[in-house]
Amino acid sequence: MLETLKKQHYVVVGNHSAVKPCLWLKKSIRGEGICYKQKFYGIESHRCMQMTPSVGWCNHACVFCWRNTEQSMGTQMSGFDDPKKILDEAITAHQQALSGFGGSEAADKKKLAEALDPRHVAISLAGEPTLYEPLGELIGEIKRRDMTSYLVTNGTRPDRLSRLSNLPTQLYMSLVAADIDTYKRVCNPQSPGLWDKINESLSLYPCLSTRKVIRLTLVKDLNMRDVKAYARLIEGAQPDFIEAKAYMFVGGSRKRLSMDNMPSHDEVKDFSYELAKHMSYKVCDEKTQSRVVLLGK
Repeated sequence: MLETLKKQHYVVVGNHSAVKPCLWLKKSIRGEGICYKQKFYGIESHRCMQMTPSVGWCNHACVFCWRNTEQSMGTQMSGFDDPKKILDEAITAHQQALSGFGGSEAADKKKLAEALDPRHVAISLAGEPTLYEPLGELIGEIKRRDMTSYLVTNGTRPDRLSRLSNLPTQLYMSLVAADIDTYKRVCNPQSPGLWDKINESLSLYPCLSTRKVIRLTLVKDLNMRDVKAYARLIEGAQPDFIEAKAYMFVGGSRKRLSMDNMPSHDEVKDFSYELAKHMSYKVCDEKTQSRVVLLGK
């Protein structure tokens, strides 16, 4: 797994964490565009550090995941690294990964200098971060350094979400099915009872005092149906925003799916407008290049 991660330009930090500068950070430094998260939420692409405290651990093996899910380290973590150590080493790894831009004529030097001092941490990348038990302490360490954060979770650990000692600036929860049968086909849960846990997290969502997003990863011919059922689940969670985003034919997912499973931006838009018909949300933004649509109140 470690060799695969290195080939994919991940930098492994400590025993279970990793960092990888994303495509949009690099594009932003070169003046070639920004991530949809900057367009939607104001998170500057070049000042965002993408990391995970659980690079090989996940309780899903989703068919659309870019990971080589057959190399998963399992669903249980132990021997947790200290949150401060993780963040220190992640920032160092992030800076080293960007050092090559110093000799690039295409790089905006001001943006590069700012990129080396990240102000936002995206706790996502790979694996399920709520499997890392001191997650609240990691978020607290990010806050103590005057950085913002967002956390992406699959919603299978409502116990961890409810007990977080610190909440992220923005909480993302992935919802990729509207019923248990579709969920099993798309997510390949690695433990029993996880669909019930996801519904428990949706019920918990209104009680979490931070900005909240429900993210729909849309896979053509797999989960782009039963819009009314999606609407019922999401309305109960009362997120601040909904993101409908196309599955992208990249990484390990190319072994499991085909290009035909990647919906066009127009198909994502059609799904989003149909969803809005059954909800108190409306389409409010989009980014065509990323095939993503934002819904809000």
